[in-house]
Amino acid sequence: MASIQHQIDFLVQQVYPDVCEIRRDLHRNPEVSYKEIRTTEVIVKELSTLGFEVLRPLETGCVAVLHGGVSSSRVIALRADIDALPMDETGEHKAAFLSQNPGAAHCCGHDVHTANLLGTARVLAQLKEHIPGTVVLVFQPGEEKLPGGGRLLMETGVLQGLGVQSIYGMHTYPFAKPGEIKVIKGPMMARPDEFTLKVLGKGGHAASPHLAVDPIVISAQIVTLLQSIITRSVNPLEPAVLTVGKIEGGSAHNVIPASVSMLGTIRTFSAELANHISDKIQATASAVAEAAGGSIEYTFSQGYPAVVNTDWAVDAICDVADGLDGVEASFLSEPVMAGEDFSFYQQEIPGSFMYLGSGSPESGSDTYNWHHPLYNADERSLITGMKVMCGLVFAENSTP
Repeated sequence: MASIQHQIDFLVQQVYPDVCEIRRDLHRNPEVSYKEIRTTEVIVKELSTLGFEVLRPLETGCVAVLHGGVSSSRVIALRADIDALPMDETGEHKAAFLSQNPGAAHCCGHDVHTANLLGTARVLAQLKEHIPGTVVLVFQPGEEKLPGGGRLLMETGVLQGLGVQSIYGMHTYPFAKPGEIKVIKGPMMARPDEFTLKVLGKGGHAASPHLAVDPIVISAQIVTLLQSIITRSVNPLEPAVLTVGKIEGGSAHNVIPASVSMLGTIRTFSAELANHISDKIQATASAVAEAAGGSIEYTFSQGYPAVVNTDWAVDAICDVADGLDGVEASFLSEPVMAGEDFSFYQQEIPGSFMYLGSGSPESGSDTYNWHHPLYNADERSLITGMKVMCGLVFAENSTP
């Protein structure tokens, strides 16, 4: 294994400049969920050139297979998500590769994930004769939008058909430096369920509010009361978040609208708790609206399951990191309330998700969290990511 580690180190450094260029090209040309057409073309072209067998179970994204030269029944999968966010980005610190597509931006790091896995593919292709068993690379579309590309891909049965025994994924992490990997055993990321709430009132003239039923006032009361659901209806020892992210209603200074719509998210680690909170939202909103003479329309959409890591897979990541120069793995102090559809793989395949340290003052990437228009990732994180992904392919304990 020591010899392979040296080869991985050498090859990663060799491909790193080209992988940075791939990352910047993807960043300049982002595509939102399920519309990653150009992105898929770039990925497929690269993998085909490297000799991977490329499968296209979904319209965008792909699954690539490389059979190693060492006879083994091992089948390990490595996953990257490829979609961008539906937003605009800004930032002089990334002016050289700012998004050229209005309304789309890689402000969550998926360009890094994709470039990282393509770089990993380049290294593995050169080490093919030493690889035990089979490596499956998953370039997944639609992580940012329900129902989730992970769910759609698992429903095709392609990974099950390939006999995948374990799966690993990673996400850029601005709160750690390049060279650092953050892991945690058990629950790591929450389930991101969503709700839509429409308050129905009676429109009218702003000067005669007594003749109307004002949905804006009702909505303001609802938003305030919803926070008491978490503080008074949920066990304080259970992690839970309820956030209203959008309110829309009204058209003029002097018009009381007929309705107001709001969107929100519920973050928990269990479907039971999420459903409990959803029921409370509906009951609270309905009671407030009815008391004021209005009504509501309510929809609850279940999101991704919680990301729950397999203990031995986390141990495998730590063991790999310990054996790599310039890489250090450490444990998160607590789970994160963000969501990830990597969880759909974990419903059937053991494995682990990890955070890839990507924050640094030099790149302006240590200040802004995911989904911020100024978000960026230090490209040196690609070196860490490729080393760890390649290392897992050769680690004996990375599969059952």
